[in-house]
Amino acid sequence: MEFADEPPDDVSANGSSTWYVRGQNFVLAFTRLVAGDGLVRRGQCDEYVVLSLDGELAINSGDESIAVSGTTFSTVPPGDSEICAVHDASLVRLFDHRTADLLDRSRNATDYARPDERCTPLAPWPEPIGGHRLRSWAIDDITEDPTRFGRIFRSRAFMVNFLHPQMGPRDSEALSPHHHDDFEQFSLVVQGTYVHHIRTPWTTRRSQWREDEHRKVGSPSVTIIPPPTVHTSEAVGEGVNLMIDIFCPPRLDFSTKPGWVLNADDYPMP
Repeated sequence: MEFADEPPDDVSANGSSTWYVRGQNFVLAFTRLVAGDGLVRRGQCDEYVVLSLDGELAINSGDESIAVSGTTFSTVPPGDSEICAVHDASLVRLFDHRTADLLDRSRNATDYARPDERCTPLAPWPEPIGGHRLRSWAIDDITEDPTRFGRIFRSRAFMVNFLHPQMGPRDSEALSPHHHDDFEQFSLVVQGTYVHHIRTPWTTRRSQWREDEHRKVGSPSVTIIPPPTVHTSEAVGEGVNLMIDIFCPPRLDFSTKPGWVLNADDYPMP
């Protein structure tokens, strides 16, 4: 879904716009937040994640407050919280399925009226070291490291991989088709243009076979890639192309790679 092509699900009195899209285990809320406006959660039952994409934000939780700017990964503890825009900003909030009020507000809620049995249910990972509090990590200054894949962070419920920018089109002879057996992938394009190539594996029933899909998307947009489809994403824009991959629950395969998860000291594995 390209957000600019769809009417928002919420528009605040100050003109901030929010779109809600859900997966099997979580809700993604994309917001264009105007300066001076805020996003409030009261009595939030569980930790949630904030991905700031640009602008400047103040995140308040209980008696804690942090200022973030540029691209950041932040975790907000349970309870009351507010995100305020110091300047116009774009951000994403990630709530797991226990935040039931947002599940129902998602534009694709009917797609999950019946649970997708191919997806592993969410079992939250251990609590953060030292307990819940506001935490934030800046992304923009993390340099590319050939020993790891992207810039990966996790919470109790989510894993987010901030892929490094692709300057110009990706080499079409060096793509990376792969599949996931039991979890969805949300691919959030925040800059540039991509083609998501998706192939549904054949079964013994030809009536279930599907044509390959080659979905060209601009930014900002989100694409839900279900298991066990074979997929790869090809940057095709002439300028900067930038994508963020989101998983719920966190991926065990990435988590067991030494040094890959950059906040592993705060959020331990089971």
